[in-house]
Amino acid sequence: MDTEKNQNTLDRREALRLLGIGSTAGMMGMFGAIPSSKAAENASPDYTKGMAPVRIKSVKAIATAPSGSNLIVVKVETTEPGLYGLGCATFTQRAVAVVAAINSYLNDFCVGKDVDNIEDMWHGVYVSSYWRNGPVLNNALSGLDQALWDIKGKRANMPVYQLLGGKVRFAVPCYAHASGNTPEAVAENVKKFIDEGYKYVRIQQGGYGAVGVNQKKPDFKEAGFGGETDAFMDERTYLRSVPKIFEAARKYCGDDVELLHDIHERVQPMDAINMIKQLEQYRPFFIEDPFSPENMEWFKQLRASTSVPIAMGELFNNINEFKMPMVNQWFDYIRIHISQIGGITPAMKVARLGEWFNIKTAWHGPGDVSPVGHAANAHIDLAVWNFGIQESVKFSDKMQEVFSGCPTMKNGYMSVNEVPGLGVDINEKEAAKYPIGTKSNWQVRKADGTLIRP
Repeated sequence: MDTEKNQNTLDRREALRLLGIGSTAGMMGMFGAIPSSKAAENASPDYTKGMAPVRIKSVKAIATAPSGSNLIVVKVETTEPGLYGLGCATFTQRAVAVVAAINSYLNDFCVGKDVDNIEDMWHGVYVSSYWRNGPVLNNALSGLDQALWDIKGKRANMPVYQLLGGKVRFAVPCYAHASGNTPEAVAENVKKFIDEGYKYVRIQQGGYGAVGVNQKKPDFKEAGFGGETDAFMDERTYLRSVPKIFEAARKYCGDDVELLHDIHERVQPMDAINMIKQLEQYRPFFIEDPFSPENMEWFKQLRASTSVPIAMGELFNNINEFKMPMVNQWFDYIRIHISQIGGITPAMKVARLGEWFNIKTAWHGPGDVSPVGHAANAHIDLAVWNFGIQESVKFSDKMQEVFSGCPTMKNGYMSVNEVPGLGVDINEKEAAKYPIGTKSNWQVRKADGTLIRP
């Protein structure tokens, strides 16, 4: 009896203590008014409750060309009213094929799935066609992946870079593009970008491979060979031009600016190696794409021949193509096209691998990537420690009428729209005013008409 009496006394004291601190829920749980588990739930902060599942309602492609280049955006709509995500799936040379892949296959595959399971969705799409990769399917997958990250950011009420680990830099350093028909004109354009605040400038004379510099009519056109719009590249003219533009830019602009150049895989491997050796005295920040993906073994000789930093990977389709070159440290910068490699999910994996081998990022960011794709680039740039440099972009007025929230440039830095998700939206009515086309021209030939691979 004494034991029972003492226990009742303790129970009353505990009840009075709880009343004293205002814990009504705790006292009600003690006296059986509500279960103790319910009381614990009521006392828990909101974040412990999680969010209700959201399903994919539809997946569709939005095609537009406000600045001339074909752009493809994936829009993923969800069962939560008003919640959708956007991702870049632009393969400008084969845009119609990507649209068909998205509308005919991705929609059926994705409807009803949980929007939060990005990793599972990525692998599911990746193997769903049995044969992996290829630029058409990879771009479709990239658009889906980015759209799912956009949704996840909106659900978390955070910019995507926060979900990737948060900022490690205040903004994204970028390089500009300076060209001209003479070395002197190139140097003057470099100086203009320096005055705008850029510390990194990529230089070239004429087009890629000095196309347009040699104005003579090539033999293949005289012979009526090839297409009417096929361009002519004189390899010797190009190989002589690159050291000259580096020399001119250094003399005119000094040593503080970082100079870059893109070979674009347009010359023979040994010619590329010999030219890069000549550039050592001008201290390039990097030389991009010296070899095509078919000539990867030449990197061993290039590494043994020169200390010039190298960027590579723009034409890679499969993330596994990066593995052995990175393990062997054949290049210094990861030149990935995010909308081609499969999106944010695989790009982050390659970036993390690069950190182990002191290899930095340099995502491909040309004009034929949508503002959504540029935003995806920038969100990763802000979050990865082993960032190297980012290609800059300027959006036309027409582009900004179609896409709101575009990344912005100031003093050589890119900044994202600081809102949840990727930060870019699309006006579908405006986008429809600029239909895409099916023509693209990458045909470049030698004097005898032999095609040159990009």
